[in-house]
Amino acid sequence: MAMIKSALELALERTKDLKADETAIHLNEIKTNGRKTAGKYLDDPESVDLAKAIKAMPAEDREVFRRAIFDVFMGLVQLPTTTFDAEKLTTIGKGLGVVASFAQGAGSEKKATALVQQISSFISKYLDELKRVDQAIRNQWAPRFKEQERQLALQTGRQVRIDPMTDPQFVEFYKKNVEALQQSYGEALEKAKQDLTAICGFADANG
Repeated sequence: MAMIKSALELALERTKDLKADETAIHLNEIKTNGRKTAGKYLDDPESVDLAKAIKAMPAEDREVFRRAIFDVFMGLVQLPTTTFDAEKLTTIGKGLGVVASFAQGAGSEKKATALVQQISSFISKYLDELKRVDQAIRNQWAPRFKEQERQLALQTGRQVRIDPMTDPQFVEFYKKNVEALQQSYGEALEKAKQDLTAICGFADANG
């Protein structure tokens, strides 16, 4: 009897594991669908009705789908290294507004899009500041490199141009100052992203 019971328990455990696997597979499919929808929207915003896509999801899957779209959008809200596509961020802002509208209504949609506009201005300011710091550092070190170039010209009999980025001390100084700027702006951006996460009805920025 004990053997029969054990076999039955094993069968039930296998069924339980199978159901768990099926649930995981289903959730993964919903997430993948959400990421694809977000990607299509970013490629061609006019071709995707995000609100309609979210509404079309069964109630039990809607939050997972909505979160997947949100994660794609938020993953692109970062400090740029060189150039900044303000138009693309505006598109992301509109998308996040739609995502937010399913959390707390139209008020949240306006809050989300307004906050993304603020982030866009913030990023533009960051890039301006990055250029300013870059130029200030190069100006500060210019006399040193000019003197080195003058000495090399005397030694070799020809004009020599030194690339500052080949000088270890310059690189260390440059990196230290730029990283300090990146950290300061990065922390402010993360705070804004946390606020955006809350507006969209999610508990955290990492899922």
